[in-house]
Amino acid sequence: LYHITMLKPVPQSERSIEDVEADDIERGTRRPLRLSRPRRAALRTIAVLPTMFTLGNLLCGFLAIFAASRDPGTLLAFQWTPLTWAGAFIFIGMVFDALDGRIARLTGHTSELGGQLDSMADMVTFGVAPAYLAVQLVGIETPFLSERGDRYFDRMTLVFAGIYVACAALRLARFNLETESDDVEDHMSFNGMPSPGAAGTVVSLVLLHQHYLRNEAATLQHVTSIVLAAITLVVGLAMVSQIRYVHATNRFIRGHATFATVVKIVVLGMLLLIWPQVSLAVAFVIYALSGPIVAGWSRVFGRDTDASSTSEDDSADQHDHEPTTAPD
Repeated sequence: LYHITMLKPVPQSERSIEDVEADDIERGTRRPLRLSRPRRAALRTIAVLPTMFTLGNLLCGFLAIFAASRDPGTLLAFQWTPLTWAGAFIFIGMVFDALDGRIARLTGHTSELGGQLDSMADMVTFGVAPAYLAVQLVGIETPFLSERGDRYFDRMTLVFAGIYVACAALRLARFNLETESDDVEDHMSFNGMPSPGAAGTVVSLVLLHQHYLRNEAATLQHVTSIVLAAITLVVGLAMVSQIRYVHATNRFIRGHATFATVVKIVVLGMLLLIWPQVSLAVAFVIYALSGPIVAGWSRVFGRDTDASSTSEDDSADQHDHEPTTAPD
């Protein structure tokens, strides 16, 4: 028995533009598009530019980990501590992360490779680096692996940092699956706290500690260490939650904005210049709390509104179905 397969020609409507152009070039009816040398160089430069910003984000995460691994008592350039420099590198990585996607969309060079590379860079800068900063700030020994430093508090801190890293990886993987396109309209809000927001919350508190509480008493140092470890766990769990968080850049800065929004941005910029550590910490803590507050507000008052409207509809229906009796 022989099986004969009939090959049918592909309809013209189902063929891609690239296939049609290739056939036209083979038949000699269409000449290949030839670009000038400066034009080709410009296109190659534009295609490489978003990748350079993404790799800049990745390198900032690496430099943050490297700086945080130095001796905490060492004063580096500008009399900053290693943890202060580590936090600064993470915030510089946020700038690169905000620009790479925008440049890719403006130039029309968004790709699957760029999205995957961006997630890997975010995993280092906003996943591993902030957890390492929190561990270094707490100053744990070597839990689970040594007898001298195997304290319960050290174990708890290391576990919390590990949970944060795992949640960041899950958050980035879920974001890649849930994102439908690269359009800005699909990036107006996030399902779960975004990894840059979680990293900013942890790192801004580390900077605040280094600026105001680094030389305080040991008791206060221990209390702040416990608080920071707890916050690291909370924001890590917020990344994998179902709480909606607004995309601050696309919602308030992109395109046209109201006069009140411009005033708020100017005031925030002035506060960053005057009190950078305090302003960053307050801004990121408010952002971290905004998701649960808005979700709780809409759930409580939304249910009350629905219940009241439902009761009004039921009473109206009951009133419509009441039998009417003629007066005697």
